[in-house]
Amino acid sequence: MPITHRPAARAGGTLVAFAIAVSASPCHASTLGSHTLLAHEDGNGPPVATTAAITTAATGSTLIAFSAGYTDNDQPPTDTHGNAWVRLGDPVFYRGYNGQFDVTAYLVLHAAGGAAHRVSVVKNGVPAGEITVPFIEVRDAGLLQDVAVTYPEASTSLRSGDVTTTGPATLVAFWWGDATGLHHSAIPGDGFTLIENFVDLPPNSAVQCAVAVREVASAGTYHVTWATSPAQGAPLWLFALQGGGDAIFVDGFEGAG
Repeated sequence: MPITHRPAARAGGTLVAFAIAVSASPCHASTLGSHTLLAHEDGNGPPVATTAAITTAATGSTLIAFSAGYTDNDQPPTDTHGNAWVRLGDPVFYRGYNGQFDVTAYLVLHAAGGAAHRVSVVKNGVPAGEITVPFIEVRDAGLLQDVAVTYPEASTSLRSGDVTTTGPATLVAFWWGDATGLHHSAIPGDGFTLIENFVDLPPNSAVQCAVAVREVASAGTYHVTWATSPAQGAPLWLFALQGGGDAIFVDGFEGAG
């Protein structure tokens, strides 16, 4: 059965209440900013995973990064502009790998940015192990309006959970296929555009990932369905990011809108 992680109340130490806007003041519509993806081949990676440099906005962006690979590599990201990365919920463990591998999402609201912006993850447990780190900027996005996390059973068609927006939003979807083998495909539908795609893996394997984005102009409920080959399961994230008001709170920290 799929698992779904949606905004609600905090329970058992797990983050399930993500964002509350406390002002209805005007704001800019969010848009996709810069993005990149880093992947290390298993057994051949350096002990620190550092993304390529991108140029992000000086202020006002939300940043999303993931660490996907060995469970023992459990350090949060750092970046070259000194942002504090907050883990979003608990790691999702891959089925069929005896708990050795997981995927963890991290977020920064109202980030500091600029030129030569890099994200790094220290591989503290398995220094040469495989890891995949997408780094995505959404500009003028002060509010994580909604997020859905699901892990469907193996299929060639994998549907995310639903997110609901209250106005214009940037939707960012992540696909993390769990099949063995080196050659895969993940194509998003429902109006989403693929922006990062790491599915043809090196000889010693690595963690596959695909990222897709859709800009929506109005309030509504949205999802994305991934056409996947071969048939497999995949942890799926879908974020809905909007322009913020005067004050946005996410799991106890605040950013100015």
